[in-house]
Amino acid sequence: MNIQVQQIAKLTGHNAAVYTLVPGQEAHQFLSGGGEGWVVAWNLNDPENGRLLAQVESNIFSLCYIAERNLLLAGNMYGGLHWVDLNNKTDLKNVAYHQKGIFDIQYVNGHIYTAGGDGKLVKWSIENQQPLETLELASDSLRSITYQSERKEWAIGASDNAIYILNEDWEIKKRLTNAHENSVFNVQYSPDRKYLLSGGRDAHLRVWSVEQEFSLLVEHPAHWFTVNHLAYHPDGHIFATASRDKTIKIWNAVTFDLLKVIDATRYGGHINSVNRLLWSSHHNYLISCSDDRTIIVWDIDIEN
Repeated sequence: MNIQVQQIAKLTGHNAAVYTLVPGQEAHQFLSGGGEGWVVAWNLNDPENGRLLAQVESNIFSLCYIAERNLLLAGNMYGGLHWVDLNNKTDLKNVAYHQKGIFDIQYVNGHIYTAGGDGKLVKWSIENQQPLETLELASDSLRSITYQSERKEWAIGASDNAIYILNEDWEIKKRLTNAHENSVFNVQYSPDRKYLLSGGRDAHLRVWSVEQEFSLLVEHPAHWFTVNHLAYHPDGHIFATASRDKTIKIWNAVTFDLLKVIDATRYGGHINSVNRLLWSSHHNYLISCSDDRTIIVWDIDIEN
């Protein structure tokens, strides 16, 4: 594969580090959350003009947007979960249930799930905005959660260096002890369900075989510093990693070979830690956000 990279836009609406990105109501829309407590809505057809959707009193580490309800959830650095009704533009409540920051939020089968710095996985009622179930999974932070619907299975990356595989009833099916040499910052199932990918503070990318009891298949010293996030192209044939080393890397999703390094020198990329990626279905744009307060929209063109 030959990868061509073009920067479409650099968005500068935030006044602090940008930590998280999620899809919006339409394919051409997305939302960002930052260290100043802002949630900003963006339009990829008019990317230069962001719109402030909500503001909370502390750093936003995670976001979840439920399009059918027009409901926004924001997790802050102190463990508070903000519920914002965007139809009425009202902050319904801030529930400070976790003892430390909320690092990931997922919407699965009609419920909200949060991963906290207190090592807890929490299931929430959307109707009541209250916790329904709590699992104290680890003695350290839970950094990333993902659900594989066909397998009815959860994968959770934690700061105790482990990856936890849970069934639908939250029973531990497998614990990958020392999955990384340090915190596991992100876990993602491949679209074909064959692999679980993980990235960690140890700067390594690891590929686990789902079909072979999560045996380790591939290991790459992928970056110089922490692998903060992983994101698959909508077609599933490539994926990207984002790192504290200020780079984005593009990988072959079949061979797991490195295809392209996107940095500041060659492509005008980020000048600080790249915190999150979102691969949009709108023109297959890749969106990245950073500690440098910017969001960059990339066109990644693949020539076979």
